[in-house]
Amino acid sequence: MTTVMEPATRFDTKIAIVLRDDLLPWQELNVTAFLVSGIATRQDGLVGEPYEDGDGQRYLPMMRQPMLVFTADASVLRSAHAAALRRGMPMSIYTRDLFATGHDEANRAAVRAVGTDDLDLVGIAVHGPRNAVDKTVKGAHLHA
Repeated sequence: MTTVMEPATRFDTKIAIVLRDDLLPWQELNVTAFLVSGIATRQDGLVGEPYEDGDGQRYLPMMRQPMLVFTADASVLRSAHAAALRRGMPMSIYTRDLFATGHDEANRAAVRAVGTDDLDLVGIAVHGPRNAVDKTVKGAHLHA
């Protein structure tokens, strides 16, 4: 088996996921998956081409660029959310209420029922220019 190694690509944009630091492991994974699905639908070109193995079996495409996952306390997460809103950055959100809902319509209704400043955020994902994303998630720490 030959492994093809190409030089690392430096993207002009960045994807960052910020999770509340008090989530259980299953919640972290669940929230991350939902948040990334929102970013994946943001614009053409974020998702690459389908994969194919050596036997010709095809697989679904994935995001083209790396994503960084951070953790933060509630205060830093709220600040990141506010900064993303101020900058007009594309953002997906996940609130604590969504752990109790069972489908997309109920998820949207749960978010719609709460004002922006009162959202009990447990995670956000943002996509944008590298520097803007770095400034937006300032104070969050890379997930360990």
